[in-house]
Amino acid sequence: MRKPEVFDKELQELAGFAKVISHPARLAILKYLAETKSCISGDISDQLPLSRTTVSQHLKELRDMGLIHGEIDGLKINYCLCCPKINEYLERLDSFFNKIKSAEVSCCK
Repeated sequence: MRKPEVFDKELQELAGFAKVISHPARLAILKYLAETKSCISGDISDQLPLSRTTVSQHLKELRDMGLIHGEIDGLKINYCLCCPKINEYLERLDSFFNKIKSAEVSCCK
């Protein structure tokens, strides 16, 4: 049974971010957009070994999380990274894991 509401909003948001970036196709999309260093007009599925429908579903997840923007331009959509939102989540993850790293408790040998 899932009970995400018993956890604070910060943990829920970090978990949502982690869930979105946990799929290799979504990471590949982010990597592709970063490597092109511009907004992409056209079909990203031409660059990935996935169907257009599958890519579209992954793009929706990234858009819903705010990691990319998709603006309609005629019959095409221009996809761009949303770097401020990506940086916000990365800073929040860093802050979270810095607290974990500084716990100075370890069971590892």
